[in-house]
Order: sequence, then C-alpha cells, then structure tokens
Amino acid sequence: MFSRTALARAFALPVMEQPCAAAAVAARFSVARACLHSSAASPAPAPPTTTTTQPESPLSATPRAQTSTPTPQETPSSTIDFKKPVAPTFTAPLQLTPTLLSQLPQLTTQQPHYIISHLHDRPYLLTQGDSIRLPFLMPKVKPGDILRFNRASVLGSRDFSLKGAPYVDERLYECRVRVVGVDSEPLRIKEKTKRRRRHVQMIRSKHKYTLLRVMDVKIKTAEELLREGAVVV
Repeated sequence: MFSRTALARAFALPVMEQPCAAAAVAARFSVARACLHSSAASPAPAPPTTTTTQPESPLSATPRAQTSTPTPQETPSSTIDFKKPVAPTFTAPLQLTPTLLSQLPQLTTQQPHYIISHLHDRPYLLTQGDSIRLPFLMPKVKPGDILRFNRASVLGSRDFSLKGAPYVDERLYECRVRVVGVDSEPLRIKEKTKRRRRHVQMIRSKHKYTLLRVMDVKIKTAEELLREGAVVV
C-alpha cells in the first residue's frame, strides 16, 4: 500500500501536512526562544541612583555648639494662672487727727509690735516669728505663698496700743504671713448606731489644717503715712 506522500508525488498533488505533536512542541519552544532573544536584546533598566551629599566637615564624636537660637513655644494665655494681690480700693485718703499724729511716733519706736488680727471672725494675737495653725484648711493656697492680713482690731507694743472701731484702717500697718504647709490630725473613728438596729456604722475622719508663719508686723510712721497721701484733719 502506498503512502499518501508517495501517491501525491506520483499524481503531482499538493501535500497537505497535518501538524503533529512534535511540531507543536517545537513551535512553542521557538516562540519561547524568540521571547528570550527579544528580552535579551532590549536594554536592561538602569538601577536607581542615589545621590549622597558629603558633609562639609569630617564627622566627629565631639558635640558642636548650637549656632541657632531655639524658637520659644508660645503658651496660650488661658493656661497661665498668676496669683496677683487684690489692690485695695479707697474712696478717700487716710485721715489722721493731730492727737494721733503726735502719739504715733511713741508707738512706732517701741518694738516689738503685736497685732490682733481677725480671720473669719476669729481673733489671733500675732507677733513677728509666730506660728499659726488655722482650725481649717485654707483653700487655693500653696506652701510658699505670702498672705497679708488686713483686718485688725488692735495695734500695740509693750506700753502703747491703738484700737479700732471696730477695725483699724489697714493703711496704718502691714502684717504678712507665709504659708508653711498643711498639717493633719490623727485618724479618728467614731461608732454610730441606732436603737433596734443590728448595725454599727464606723465614721472615719482626718481633718487637715493650714500652717502659717508671721513674717512681718510693721506699724507705719507718720512720715510714711503723709508721704502716701494721708491728711491731717
């Protein structure tokens, strides 16, 4: 039996070859080789270049002085809380009688001075250097704050005294105290119960007190009062 190729050659017919599996595999490999050749022929992308700046001076381990001044940060005004003393308001100048003006030098020259100051309607006899333990905790004060007592009923020394009605004008003297700290009492426990009730309630209390130290007790002289605007009536 003749093959189809031999018959075609004999009758001079065109040969229609069918692709076989080997031809298909060869075609695939040729396509892959063409892709490899094309990728090899195309120029490869250049690697990214990094520019490094050389320091002007060689690096050293010793710290250098700062040439630029740092910019201060602005603090909002709402967060700043300064304690300013309350300025006294007087509608009229201090009035001195001739009798008081003549006897005031005897009081100012005799030292030490004392003052009976009133704080929350309680009198305190104070001299310079005394320590005070208030029977309550004074609010809004910190250790180191300086306070001024401006309500006194008596100013005096060993032989002389000046009494107010009911208080002496605060422009006649100066009494300044410093807040030393806060003291607390020992813990107290009190039992509370009620009739026909099988329960005992334990009440615990530990109060705190403010400690003060008198820094200065000064009675102003007649010259100082006249310099500050006092008038003689």
